Amino acid sequence: MKQFGKVAVVMGGSSAEREVSLMSGGGVLAALQSQGVDAHAFDPAEKPLAALQEEGFARVFNILHGPFGEDGTLQGALEAMGMPYTGCGVLASAICMDKWRTKLLWKGASLPIPAFELLTDDSDFAAIEAELGLPIFVKPSTEGSSIGVTKVKNPGELKAAYQEARQYDSIVIAEQFIGGGEYTCAVIDDKAYPTIKIEPATEFYDYQAKYFRDDTVYRCPSGLAPEVEQRARELALQAFRVLGCRGWARVDFLMDEQGGIYLLEVNTNPGMTSHSLVPMAARAEGLSYEDLCVKVLAAAHVG
Repeated sequence: MKQFGKVAVVMGGSSAEREVSLMSGGGVLAALQSQGVDAHAFDPAEKPLAALQEEGFARVFNILHGPFGEDGTLQGALEAMGMPYTGCGVLASAICMDKWRTKLLWKGASLPIPAFELLTDDSDFAAIEAELGLPIFVKPSTEGSSIGVTKVKNPGELKAAYQEARQYDSIVIAEQFIGGGEYTCAVIDDKAYPTIKIEPATEFYDYQAKYFRDDTVYRCPSGLAPEVEQRARELALQAFRVLGCRGWARVDFLMDEQGGIYLLEVNTNPGMTSHSLVPMAARAEGLSYEDLCVKVLAAAHVG
């Protein structure tokens, strides 16, 4: 483990997902230390990035969630320093942080996605409700962890949902509801891992269901027929590659009642909490949490 040198586990930050990042980072830090890695916590909300060089760090395990840490900003700063870091590079990080532009690229590559509309103050909300059908999911384009997301179930509620999401982002999207189940597929070192089916007890897979509730059901293996499982993994890899991802990521997708797969979004700094999904998929392939952390760290590089 000495080959890694002094490792900064960059966690916390100042985004709306700070609390989740601290939980993820605490798990990663303990795992790396248990494997003999000289790992230390580093919170950019408490000290400047220049301290990474001043304190002699050799590489970064980036487990920040949300803007600054997951949108290409931190990645660009680390590249300017010449410091290896985990996860996707500048371009892929910036694109994947933006759900709207992610969908545009997938659409351009003829990959399947739910129908969607970009919302503005001048949108014809009634027409969009009619076009997409109810229910509709309304989402801030650059927030994660389901922050600011609303499920619109009744006519006339779309504008209020837009105004709620608008508090978090200037770009808001309305997305068609796909009702056959929510799934995710971890991609690590260009390999797709077993899919996981997510069954929340809440209205949808919201912030509480993701990180704090114990009644969310995760099925791994997901129960998909072997040919559908293979198709889902292949599509996750395609989605990962089209966006220029590297290292690791989590590709979320939906299924309809006929077995059609629709790509939803990519998380380029997946959660690593006790409720998180990438560690669950890794365990299904015989990879422990600790070994997963070391594997991700080993792939850190610049550019």
